[in-house]
Amino acid sequence: LFSKIDVNGPSAHPLWKWLKEQPHGRGLFGNSIKWNFTKFLINKEGQVVKRYGPMDDPSVRTKSLLVINIESL
Repeated sequence: LFSKIDVNGPSAHPLWKWLKEQPHGRGLFGNSIKWNFTKFLINKEGQVVKRYGPMDDPSVRTKSLLVINIESL
């Protein structure tokens, strides 16, 4: 459950490759994940809604979650 995996490069785990390939999964300065603080918001249909970098304000993530929850009502 807690084994180390690659998130970048040719040996990156398929999940991370897929997340970064999605239209809303791309980073601002390239697709590489720089730190382990990168987060992906995925909706109930399994689509990537937004990618958040380590420098993104946490309040922005909270607002996105509220919008997703309201839209699902």
